[in-house]
Amino acid sequence: KRGLKLIIDVVLSHTSDKHPWFVESRKSRDNDKADWYVWADPKDDGTPPNNWMSVFGGSAWQYDTKRGQYYYHQFLKEQPDLNVRNIAVQDALLDVCRFWMERGVDGFRLDALNHCIHDAQLRDNPPKPADQRVGRGFSADNPYAFQYHWYNNTRPENIGFLEELRALVDRYPGAVTLGEISSEDSLATTAEYTSGHRLHMGYSFELLVDDFSAAYIRDTVSKLEAAMTEGWPCWAVSNHDVERAVSRWGGHPADPRLARMLVALLCSLRGSVCLYQGEELGLAEAEVPFEALQDPYGITFWPNFKGRDGCRTPLPWTSAPLAGFTTGKPWLPIPAEHRAAAVAVQERDPHSVLAAFRAFLAWRRTQPALLHGSIRFLDSTEPVLLFERMLGEETLLLAFNLSPEPVSHPLPAGNWRQLAVPGPDAGTVQGDELQLPPRAVYCARRS
Repeated sequence: KRGLKLIIDVVLSHTSDKHPWFVESRKSRDNDKADWYVWADPKDDGTPPNNWMSVFGGSAWQYDTKRGQYYYHQFLKEQPDLNVRNIAVQDALLDVCRFWMERGVDGFRLDALNHCIHDAQLRDNPPKPADQRVGRGFSADNPYAFQYHWYNNTRPENIGFLEELRALVDRYPGAVTLGEISSEDSLATTAEYTSGHRLHMGYSFELLVDDFSAAYIRDTVSKLEAAMTEGWPCWAVSNHDVERAVSRWGGHPADPRLARMLVALLCSLRGSVCLYQGEELGLAEAEVPFEALQDPYGITFWPNFKGRDGCRTPLPWTSAPLAGFTTGKPWLPIPAEHRAAAVAVQERDPHSVLAAFRAFLAWRRTQPALLHGSIRFLDSTEPVLLFERMLGEETLLLAFNLSPEPVSHPLPAGNWRQLAVPGPDAGTVQGDELQLPPRAVYCARRS
């Protein structure tokens, strides 16, 4: 009734080890589902079939005494990987998607989509030099980062499966596909997966990292723009796998100016955006004590890496002790600072982060150049990010001060008329200089 569209998360690469498919598969080597998961014999010395690592630590192979074989799990051992090379498995997965499309969903966010198909020969992944072990959604000291993941994911055979999936979704007008992509070159994979008759959109972890510099953002977005000749970008700065952006890029306590600026920045890039719950409230990363952790990833790598529970605490609806979320015990503790920033509290404050989010998003819908225009980055010095959005005869100039300190920066040449942008703090022009307060945004239209 509100005109909202609903897309749901669908996992096509793995299931629970409690799933009936896996329960059947592990019974024997010759049952109907025997080849529905990735099974392999041990080496002669009993060790796993190859050197593939789990994202969550240790070998990606788990020995099963019933079959006398190892099964492959890219993530937890309780999450065995499906053998999507098997056409019967592909058909079953497409049936799952068809079921939900018939139920009326408007599309899918496709989890770990480039992980669906493995190398048929089970070749070892080659080692990665220490200076290249850069984490994308996982800790850089995790052994998973010690390899080039050439053989356990992002295999070329996955393309055919994507095209089958897209053909199914296209039978439902208006439906959309958004793939989560994490590969050795996620931007290149995103461009590949959104070309031709494949995904509508893909997003990766490239803006979910610690680097918060104008140069990094400019280079990252420009690289995707150059590679993506057909697809449609989608960007995120927070999600359920990484530290919340206001803490990752601004430290503690959370700076509401940064929260207001980030939504303006994210929603001014070309493409669609994923806003993570709590961003609209400016929530900081929660401190979760070890004894309250739920994330196996954090428990394994504590204390060097505290896992993902800090961004997964319940959304605070009210300032009550349980934040209006439940009358029982929530799965994770709700910090007092989150309850102080609850929805009910911020809705009473016209200057709150929530009010700024709503105002900016409403304004964005009135700006065709932001919705549909092309993007061009301009030379700038840190900490200022400068770019233009262009559609037809209209050009918008946008400048962002990524710093908590005021800065000045030369105004690009041209006749500019400043636009009033609701939400973030605003910059001004004095002579030929932009004057940008901390975390401020300047927007102008070429006249």
